[in-house]
This record gives sequence, C-alpha cells and structure tokens, in this order.
Amino acid sequence: MKFTLSWLKDHLETDASLAEIEARLTMLGLEVEGVEDPAKDLGGFVVAEILEAEKHPDADRLRVCKVNTGTATIQVVCGAPNARAGIKVILAQPGTYIPVTGEALKKGKVRGVESQGMMCSWRELKLGEDHDGIAELDQGLAVGARLVDVMSFDPMIEISITPNRADCLGVRGVARDLAASGLGTLKPLNSDPVPGSFKSPIGVKLEFTPENASACPYFAGRLIKGVRNGESPQWLKDRLTAIGLRPISALVDITNYVTYDHARPLHVFDAGKVKGDIRARLARDGETLLALNGKEYTLSPEMTVIADEAGAEAIAGIMGGEHSGCTETTTDVFLEVAYFDPIRTATTGRKLDVLSDARFRFERGVDPAFVVPAAEIATRMILELCGGEASELIVAGEEPDWRSSVVLRPERVAELGGVKVSKAKQEDILRGLGCVVSEHADGLLVVPPSWRGDIGAEHDLVEEVIRINGYDQLPSVPLPRPSMPKPLLTPGQRRASWVRRQLAARGLVETVTWSFLPSAQAKLFGGGAPEMHLANPISSDLDCMRPSVLPNLVAAAGRNADRGFKDVCLFEIGPQFDGPEPGQQRAVAAGIRSGRAVPRHWSEKTRPVDLFDAKADLLAAIAAAGGNPDSFQVTAGGPGWYHPGRSGTLKLGNKPVAAFGELHPATLAALDVKGPVVAFELFLEALPPQKAKATKAKPALKLSPFQPLERDFAFVLDATVSADAVARAAKNADKALVADVAVFDLYEGPNVGEGKKSLAVTVTLQPTEKTLTDEEIETVGKKIVDAVVKATGGVLRS
Repeated sequence: MKFTLSWLKDHLETDASLAEIEARLTMLGLEVEGVEDPAKDLGGFVVAEILEAEKHPDADRLRVCKVNTGTATIQVVCGAPNARAGIKVILAQPGTYIPVTGEALKKGKVRGVESQGMMCSWRELKLGEDHDGIAELDQGLAVGARLVDVMSFDPMIEISITPNRADCLGVRGVARDLAASGLGTLKPLNSDPVPGSFKSPIGVKLEFTPENASACPYFAGRLIKGVRNGESPQWLKDRLTAIGLRPISALVDITNYVTYDHARPLHVFDAGKVKGDIRARLARDGETLLALNGKEYTLSPEMTVIADEAGAEAIAGIMGGEHSGCTETTTDVFLEVAYFDPIRTATTGRKLDVLSDARFRFERGVDPAFVVPAAEIATRMILELCGGEASELIVAGEEPDWRSSVVLRPERVAELGGVKVSKAKQEDILRGLGCVVSEHADGLLVVPPSWRGDIGAEHDLVEEVIRINGYDQLPSVPLPRPSMPKPLLTPGQRRASWVRRQLAARGLVETVTWSFLPSAQAKLFGGGAPEMHLANPISSDLDCMRPSVLPNLVAAAGRNADRGFKDVCLFEIGPQFDGPEPGQQRAVAAGIRSGRAVPRHWSEKTRPVDLFDAKADLLAAIAAAGGNPDSFQVTAGGPGWYHPGRSGTLKLGNKPVAAFGELHPATLAALDVKGPVVAFELFLEALPPQKAKATKAKPALKLSPFQPLERDFAFVLDATVSADAVARAAKNADKALVADVAVFDLYEGPNVGEGKKSLAVTVTLQPTEKTLTDEEIETVGKKIVDAVVKATGGVLRS
C-alpha cells in the first residue's frame, strides 16, 4: 500500500514529522517498507536564470547559454528547445547528484564547447515524466535559492498490509489507526448525499436465486449526464503517479483514487453503450468478456458479472469490460458501487488469473456499510472535476448484516498481553478505532465497526488494545532457562544427519527433490495407486506421491547426462509414501551412482559402476547411523525395479531394512536413462534404536602385541549359497580369535561340477594373550571348516 504524506494529511490533522509517522506506523503493525522523499536527493540544485542563449557554433539543435547562479555567471550547453533568455530554471553544477542517472555531474565539453553545469527537466529530477524541455520555474523565485527551500515535495510512504487489515488498503484506514494511537486527529468525512435532479433511466436489478444472493447483496448506482472526460487536475495525476498508477482520464482516475483513498473499488460505465438496465447476476456457461486489460475471458456459472440486456459488461469485483469503458468521448456515465462476496471474488480471480486492485480489496473484505457513502463521495468528485448533472441514487438489495458484539474483560489484556492498560484507556482506544463501547456485567460490550471484519472475538480486542497502546510498551521477560539444555534434535534427526555426512564424504552429492512425481514413474516403483494421486498438483505431470526416492534421483541423473555429465553420484534423505494414511510414510536414505566408477586415468583402469559400489555406500550409511553392518542378513534379489541377478536385500530377521543393486534395464528404459545405474535404499526407521550411551568413561584402546595370522580356505558349495553365509559361519566359529573374513576368489566351471561353485576366503586370526602354537592353529582351522560345512552343506576343496 502506497500513499503520499500530503494525501495522508487530507485525513489526519497532525504536526508529526515524517520520521515520527514512519515510526508510529511500524509500531502499529503497519510495517513501513520504504519512504521515498524527493527532497533528500535535491539538496544540490539551485534556482538559476538564463541571461543569454546563443546557437552552438557546430550544432543546430544546441544552445550555448550564459546562466546566472546567484553567485556567478557560468556557461551551459543545452539541447532543450525551450532554453531561452529570461526564464528561471533548475541548475545542477559539477558534483551534484542527478537522481535519474544515479551519478554525480561532471564538467565536460559538448561539441568542443565547455559546459559548466546542466539545466534539468522534471524527469531528470524524478519529479515527473516531462522530458520535452527543461523545467521552467516561477519568475518570482530568487536566483541562487536552493530548490528544496522554494518548492514543496511530497514524500511517498509504502507500508506492508497483513491480509486481515483490509481497512488499511485505503489511506483513511491508515489515518484512523494513527489517530487512534494519539498521533493526530481524524478529519471528518464528507459523505453527505448529493441531490439528484432527475430519475435515472437506467435501473439496477439483482438477479440471483436465494442460494446465490450473497454473491452481490447490495448495489448502489446513478446516472451522471453531461460530463467532460478530459485530463485530470495536476494534484490528482501527481498522487496517482506517486503510487505507481498511470493517469488515464478524469473518470477513470477518480475511480482509482477512491479505491486507494477509501479502500472502496467502484466502476463507471459509459451509459451511451449500456443497453437497458444494469443487473448483477451469475455468468452464463461459456459467456465471454473482453476486459479493460485487452484480454478476453471465458466465464463460468459460479462467477458474478455486471451485465446489461446484451450481455456481461464487467467481471464483478475484478475488472470492467472494454465495450462499456469510458473514453474521451463519453458524456454520460453510470456509476456502480456494490458489495461482492469475498470468497466468490477470490475464486473467480484465481480461475481467470486476474489480479487487480479491485480484486485485491474485495477478496479481503471491503466495508459493507460504505456502499452508499462511497457513491456520494465519487459522485461529488465527478461533478467537481468533470461537471454534469446527477440522477437520484438507485439502491438495490440491502446492507449485509455485519453487526456483532464481543465482550471484553479488561483484565484479559494483562493476562494475554503482559501489559497493564487501564479500563478507561482501553475504552478510548476502542472508540478511536470506531468501535461502539458500553458497560457490561463482565466488563465492556464492544461492537466493532463495519470496516473491521477481522474483529470477532475477545482476543482480537486484546490485540487491538495492545497494538494501539504500543508494542514497545510490552515488558521484556526472558524465557525460563533450564539448568541443563534439552537436545533440539530427535534421535531420528541425529541419525539422518550422521548418514548425510557419511554419504557426502563418500563423494555423493545431496539433492532435495519433490515428494511427488508422474504417476507413470510411480508405477515403475510399486506405487501409482488411485488414492496416492494429488487432488491439486502443482503441475499436470507431478500428480502422484512418490513410492520411492529413487525415480527422482534417476531422473536427475538423466538430466545431468543430457547436459554432458554422465558420471553422477547423488543421494537424498527424505520420505517415501506407501499409502495415504498416517503411519504409511517412511524416512529413507537413498543414493545412486551412474556411469563410471573410476575416471579415465593413465595409472588406473576405468570401469563402470556395479552393485558392490552401491553395497559399499549402503554399509557405510548403516555404520554412520550407529548400526552394525555385520548383524544384517544379506539375501539375493531386491524389489522389482532392481536387476534380479545383480541386487540384494539386507534383513534383520524377516524384516527388510535396505536394498541395493543395479537398476533393471527396463526401468531405466522407461525413465529414458542410459545405464548402468546402481542404487541403494536404507529405511532409517527400520534400523534398531541406538543403545543409551554409558555414563562411565570408555576403557582405553587395547591393541594386541601379537602378530595376526592369515589362513586361506576354499569350499565347494551349491551355486545358490551366498558368500555372506560362508563369511558369517567362519567368523562365528571362534569369535575370540577370528578378527576378519574376506572373500578373495570365486570359481564356477567343470572342475567343481554342475550347479556347484568354489568360494575361497581369507580368515585373519588375531591372538590377544599369547602366540598361537601349530596345534592351536590347526584346532581353530578345523572349527572354521566344521562351522562352514554345517551352515552351508559344502565341503572343503582339496
């Protein structure tokens, strides 16, 4: 919301300075976003007089002028057509800041002739758009006087309005708040009836069913004939220009002015283009309207329109139509002032994608009792600026029932706000805001004014009292501090943070993608059920909640590959959705690697990524989350989007905790991404909870002084036996001595028989008490062989 200082003082009688007004507005919750004071950039400009103006020797359109600055006579080269001897001008001398360029003026030569200054136009000072020539000042001004001392400048104030304060979308509403806070007095408003000299030939009808009557329950209008729709007076154009509006014509400018002055949008129709009576009704299905913004809109039956016998002439509460818009040839106008349903107006504006000053105010709720007064104010302005003769006012419908009463217990101000305000002052504040206040058994009975639709309960009144009394009056009370600070992060949040750090340290780049995706992609990953589709997606292709994080990561890898980055490592920690009900959402840490695992280099052979890269990332993530990777059972195969022979699942008992492997070629083809792509998914909530850390100090690290031993074993097994089963059995054979088990060879071929394989492992023995004897080593070796044979059914290969 923008307005100028002089505009504000049309409604507020005050001697407060601009700085005081700015501070008070912010204190009232009307935060000042900016103040543009033209005078602050014009301190270096002075009034000067042109003594001589001669033609430039080398340019027909330039003049060399002798200019009296009040202290000296200088030479200025000027190209303005109105530069002539005897006129008073605005002069900038070297070093003066020029607002339009943002730079200081420098001495220079123009076509070989020195110029010691610049005579300015209004646009160069940002005081108007006139750039046809230099500004000509009043001849009575003293030469050498500072411009800021002989001219008055009107600062522009911009404030931020919260959605509940629709009343402050008009200058009078802002002035009312300032007056209520004690910064001046609200001036009386002249909304006296304008006498009509004839009966309007154009009637007003409200054509709604009882169910839709709230669309436009109240309508006032009148015909004004014999108007002259010329240029607006300068004061009106200046105010509209200052707040960013373009003056168009007197009739249009008046409607814009009342919109910003009183937060009351209204409209004028060219009466000569209206057929029959004006009526408010719902639009007909498929009805179209060419609006004043030059766009044609197709309307639907839930939208309210203002129409005549021929069809729609305006979208109610949003924008008028071009057909009945006023032009310079308009002589008769019909003034429309109506109340429109805020919800219907907002819905219409969103569907048509139209945001206008009228819609901005109507959808927040305009004053329902200000229909007739606004019609009288607008009529008076039209008659004063455009002339003409007004008809009698026509009123259709009735004022909506906006009256309500709220009981305020005075002690609640201190209880809820923490500041004591006397009962008498509370009454003065509420009356200053326009409320009707009377005594009540429980305190005060308050009837909010019609323009304050946001006041509906006792806490709203408490807020108003505290706001007007001053937020700076609220005492500063520190929050209680516990003796021991409580942790801010939950265990789940800490675990996700540890996993995030570990994956980033392994070279994966974190992404944050949408929690929804195209339904076709969701079906590839086990989702896409009808109940998971979005009712109002942000775009047509993001219409389904994601059943997995992987499709978004794979799509991101594909976009990178399309741009030349084929080797991509990405991860994301976020939710996946198994169903629409609470509890059907799981926190997942997922990652992918695509392209090459090792970049091309002369010292190392490159290779594509494989499932073991994904498994290594997964096990590192589990370790970072506080889990023990060795405690999980690894089974072959994963969900359907993984390659069936190049994937695996980690389980705790029968509970899947994670999956990893190479993505299925069919899945990648459906996503239009070239492989290979390997991935992993870790369900963080499926990990066992971390044990509480012991409060006692941890024992010192103990390292064995004895040499570790390595022994190799090869077993002939069924081809279906997993390497994990062999390693787990070997490690459990003697937990005290077996420190590590690693697979180092796999053979499948005719030497071991069909359906068989040979798996070789290295077992590291770490004695802690003494060096092992040969007999003890043989005993441990036999225990390892027996354990593997018992667990897998295999035999030691000879």
